[in-house]
Amino acid sequence: MQTLIINDLAQSCELDHKQMASVRGGHGMSNPSYSLYPMPSPTYSKSVNATQNLAQIQSVLNETADGSAFVNGVTANNNTSQFGQNNLLVI
Repeated sequence: MQTLIINDLAQSCELDHKQMASVRGGHGMSNPSYSLYPMPSPTYSKSVNATQNLAQIQSVLNETADGSAFVNGVTANNNTSQFGQNNLLVI
C-alpha cells in the first residue's frame, strides 16, 4: 500500500474551489468531483416478514422394579429438562 504525504502546504493554508479542483490522484483521479463508486443512500425503513417454527418432542420412560411385587423401598428420581428458543436479528 502506498502513502501520499503532502508537505508543501502550510497548516493554516486554505484552498478555494478552483485550487481543490486542480488536485489530481487518489480515488477519483480522472475527475476529482466524481467518484467511481457512488455510495448508496442509507435507508432506515425496515420491513421484515419472518416465520419461525419451533417443534420439540420429549418422551421419558422410567421403569423401576417393573412387575416386581415383592420389592420394598425402591425410589426413582427422574429430572428432565428441555429448552427451545427462536431468535431473529434485524440490522
